[in-house]
Amino acid sequence: MPRTSLLILSFSPIASDARVLKQVRLFAERYDVTTCGFGPAPTGPGLDGVRHVEIAAEHASLALDGRLITLRAYSLVERRTPAVVGATRALAEAGLARGAFDVVLANDVESVPLALRLRPRLGVHADLHELSTRLHDESPAWTRRIAPYERWLARRFVSRARSVTTVSEGLVRGYAEDAGLEASVVVNATPFADLEPTTVADDAPLRLVHSGAGLANRHLEILVEAVALTRTRVTLDLFLTANDPAYLARLRVLAADIPGVTLRDPVPYEDLVATLAGFDVGVFVLPPVNASYARALPNKLFDFVQARLGIVVSPNEEMAALVRRHGLGAVTPGYTARDLADTLDALTAADVRRWKQAAHAAAGPLSAEQQTAGWVRAVDAIAARAAGGAR
Repeated sequence: MPRTSLLILSFSPIASDARVLKQVRLFAERYDVTTCGFGPAPTGPGLDGVRHVEIAAEHASLALDGRLITLRAYSLVERRTPAVVGATRALAEAGLARGAFDVVLANDVESVPLALRLRPRLGVHADLHELSTRLHDESPAWTRRIAPYERWLARRFVSRARSVTTVSEGLVRGYAEDAGLEASVVVNATPFADLEPTTVADDAPLRLVHSGAGLANRHLEILVEAVALTRTRVTLDLFLTANDPAYLARLRVLAADIPGVTLRDPVPYEDLVATLAGFDVGVFVLPPVNASYARALPNKLFDFVQARLGIVVSPNEEMAALVRRHGLGAVTPGYTARDLADTLDALTAADVRRWKQAAHAAAGPLSAEQQTAGWVRAVDAIAARAAGGAR
């Protein structure tokens, strides 16, 4: 009997998109999986049978037509988004147009309309990685022009998905408030790593680390400036992707004047946890410049847990709750370099040793293997409609 066919659709480079890769690996054993997204096919153990449909490089963009946005011609805006055009064309050329799949797992709001137009026989599951309706609400122009379009996408299309997941309880509330959506939570958990906490010497500098996107609105200079301010002996290594090369260049200039700070190239996702495990404390101060950041629960925290690190974060509601609930580290009183420096000033090697043991205890429960069960329940429920003769 043929397996249920599942399309995993994401307007991202799937081979390096940690959240989408988890979906591919999770469902490759259970379904006949096809992926569609930017860049090459995802690779790795168990993925040889996964078919990949690549969106052409010239369409690897979510840029919106500003003239049509001004006219509020939202249906045209959506259909003319380059990624939508490219995915539609690539799937058709592969013979995978309307009705080719039983289930579509659509990642982020922008992919859901196309997922519905593909008319999967059993239905669509939507997984929303960000609070798209407030993603850049620090910008009045974005709030005025783009937020209404994002709400339209959520209300008109995501509401028609058979089930919806997102990354945190804060985003669940946001989508309920902005679009009346009901969603469940699948956090950005990291696959379990069979590691032991490394030792923390009393007489050595504490080794701080941060990994992630090099984006100006994350204000990573706060981490760098805190190293210059703290009285505690620390080093800081930042593994950053080049999302904004001009910003990274400015950050390098700043870091060059502060002993102990090193900017490094990113490492492949499959090597990240092992690389992080060579440090003591993962740090992330994220000023809540928009509602999405205020409610963020990023994958890097789960990477830190699997690497058996202590964690220091700013008081964003979801990040702070995770750290406090599991005793993983400390929460700064605010979002400035001084706030982080004051927190570092109070650190001792004994604190960090205790936090690393707490991370070790939480690594199993907070692993992807445990946390992604929400996707399995949702997609399996859609697939089960076949037994009822769904059309």
